[in-house]
Amino acid sequence: MTSLGGVEMVDWNLAVATATRLVRPGPEVSREEARDIVAELRRHAKASEEHVRAFTRMEAANPEDADTPVLVVDRPGWVRANVAGFRELLAPLLGKVEERRASIPGGAVLGAVGGKVTGVEVGMLLSFLASRVLGQYETFAPASRELPGATESGGRLLLVAPNIVHVERELDVDPHDFRMWVCLHEETHRTQFTAVPWLRDHIQMEIQSFLGETEIDPSTLLERLREAAQSLTGAKPEAEEGADAEDEPSGESRGSIVELVQTPAQREILGRLTAVMSLLEGHADYVMDGVGPQVVPSVAEIREKFQKRRATGAGRLDQALRKLLGLDAKLRQYRDGERFVRAVVEEVGMDGFNKVWTSPNTLPTKAEIAKPADWIARVHRKAD
Repeated sequence: MTSLGGVEMVDWNLAVATATRLVRPGPEVSREEARDIVAELRRHAKASEEHVRAFTRMEAANPEDADTPVLVVDRPGWVRANVAGFRELLAPLLGKVEERRASIPGGAVLGAVGGKVTGVEVGMLLSFLASRVLGQYETFAPASRELPGATESGGRLLLVAPNIVHVERELDVDPHDFRMWVCLHEETHRTQFTAVPWLRDHIQMEIQSFLGETEIDPSTLLERLREAAQSLTGAKPEAEEGADAEDEPSGESRGSIVELVQTPAQREILGRLTAVMSLLEGHADYVMDGVGPQVVPSVAEIREKFQKRRATGAGRLDQALRKLLGLDAKLRQYRDGERFVRAVVEEVGMDGFNKVWTSPNTLPTKAEIAKPADWIARVHRKAD
């Protein structure tokens, strides 16, 4: 990553150290229980491959990618994996900000201090997220000895064991069923990326294009990070003391970090990214529920309880952070994407739906996610 005098805008090592120090401990389990949980998650991940691929009719394009590593991690392990991915994805934007900072008198000194401060703030945000993510297909971080990846795509499937155990206990559902249910969702993401070779590069290119269009003052980005970090500690900026979100003009709350959008080009790119993420998340939910009744006896109970938990969050602080980090938008992606997939499959069947993976041109637009019939008309009319 571009740096100023060897100093990065974000001290990533400090971010990892901060998140690891602050992240809440997972649920209490004995050493024997932990071994059994890890072993069961690995078995379920392996078993879910066959179920998902049979249901979706999707196979890995490269046989070597079919053996993508499955990493059962704790919360600090999830942090380290995601810092590696963020560092790779954000390099162009942070390099751009550092170039601007270099033109400021005393920029090198500010950079040394700012990198530490931002590292702490990023670490605080990651400590919040690390206790909430159940699983993830991580594809952007470079493969390393600590973070192995598939030969071609570089991806790996992460299952966050303490979070899975925490949620299954909180929901009071059958733990074996819940673990398989989670694996079905995450395996669908692995299938998407291994069966569609161009998907990873397409998403990365869109993200890099979005970041390349960003003309952002460093203080604005740091301010958003600071707001999120202050929410975690219960602190508010001085201007907000005594004020709540509902007291803001027109009932509006502060925007999310994602909403640092300033140009028409960025809005267009963000619309495409929103559509593809809605597709991926909705497809995973659809597959998870489609396969579920065959292999997860209590799938109906799990889905009902999990949807209620997903919609309500854990409290006011949780809801505020979800908005600031853009997680509310992610929840809508699950819902809207699943409706799109279900409507298309009902109309043209699974093979007809799978035309969505033909090329970037056959991905649904944001408008088509809301109106599946428009996607069917566009893609299948052309095919006819």
